[in-house]
Amino acid sequence: MIQNSPQQTPTRVGIVGLGYVGLPLALAMHRAGYEVVGIDVDESTVENLRAGESTVTDVTDEAVSSAVDGGIEFTTDYKKLSEVNGVSICVPTPLRKTDTPDLSYVIDATESLAPIVPDGCTVILESTVYPSATRDIVASTLRKHRRAATDVPTENQEEEPALTGDGGVVTEPAAESRPVIGDELFLAFSPERIDPGNQEYGQTNIPKVLGGVTPACGDRAAALYEPVFDEVVHVESATEAELVKLLENTFRAVNIGLINELAQVAHELDVDIWNIIDAAATKPFGFMPFYPGPGLGGHCIPVDPMFLSWQANEQGIETRFIDLADTVNREMPTHVIERLVRQLNERGIAPSRSHVVIVGAAYKPDVSDTRESPAIDIIRDLEKWSATVEYSDPHVPTLSVGEATYESVDLTADRLTAADCVVIVTNHDAIDVDQIVDHASFVFDARNATKGDNEHVIRL
Repeated sequence: MIQNSPQQTPTRVGIVGLGYVGLPLALAMHRAGYEVVGIDVDESTVENLRAGESTVTDVTDEAVSSAVDGGIEFTTDYKKLSEVNGVSICVPTPLRKTDTPDLSYVIDATESLAPIVPDGCTVILESTVYPSATRDIVASTLRKHRRAATDVPTENQEEEPALTGDGGVVTEPAAESRPVIGDELFLAFSPERIDPGNQEYGQTNIPKVLGGVTPACGDRAAALYEPVFDEVVHVESATEAELVKLLENTFRAVNIGLINELAQVAHELDVDIWNIIDAAATKPFGFMPFYPGPGLGGHCIPVDPMFLSWQANEQGIETRFIDLADTVNREMPTHVIERLVRQLNERGIAPSRSHVVIVGAAYKPDVSDTRESPAIDIIRDLEKWSATVEYSDPHVPTLSVGEATYESVDLTADRLTAADCVVIVTNHDAIDVDQIVDHASFVFDARNATKGDNEHVIRL
């Protein structure tokens, strides 16, 4: 591990993007003794944080209020970063509708940072990107826009030459006035590993992987993060660190795809996939349990493998496992609807005249995040069947599905009794599953929340 020294350890740092990654990181760095400036382009987010109101489920109002009282600064003004020693970029990196990576938020943030941050600053990208993006995109953007703020290229000067490495620094011979990455500016990648809702592993006790664009960059990044995290895992390069993140979530996506496919096979064989998994998990080696569900959701598992697949395809490599798992996982909401419609028909209920209550709209238990949630796809498909649909989620007061906006309803005994079917999509701890089983005439349990044997309960 890299040892800190007074010369290496920055005292003032900036966090760009104050969402589920950036806000906890800002608070953790503040607790570690740094002077912290948090930047977000959304004025309402900044106003709420200044008022001591958290904008992230896993962060309490008390934690934000305490940090504000302790001197942390929240702002929309990038100029506040003109005297920082380190900056962490924590902005979204979604997929476009074409399943290609959208790095526009990263590029915008880097363009805003480039002319502001001082020489010697360490910039760490936390946003998930495809392998080599930190070096090829972020480094180039930093250099281009930093030079643009101070220099005017000559007519013969090449606008954006390729990056080359020499002696541990990244240089561009055609633009000598540009800052040298690894000498004047330091750039690294460190993947976020946050698991929203996880009470055991939080921001600082999950080992922190990082890799620099150059060795010097990696050393500076490690010095920045070691006072904050219990353990820093320093890999050889930014590209290695990028691939670590993609491997972790691709591993999960592929295995979830496998178990989702096996769940469909088990259904046709009229056996219980949940019993099969529990029995297999008794093997003390060579097996890790994964569980089926109504589809993948969230900011990582459905998205990150596509970054890797896209990059591999750009290199002429076919990622068959990744692409097949993605297909299986994306089809799970449709599988749920097909089984649900079949069960309604068997009960003599026309789907077009059915009343269905969806339990859980967030993508996972005990969070409010609905990004890529399978509940949205299930509701959309039920709309196509002209069913009457309601949903209940204690963490999600409203839900947008296409042009429609739904409001969460209370799971009263009367509502459960009146419903033709109750579909458990997300099993929040706050949901009374026993009440659902006691009052609903038909339950489709996509999460094995009910457990046990009940004649009117169908499990995925």
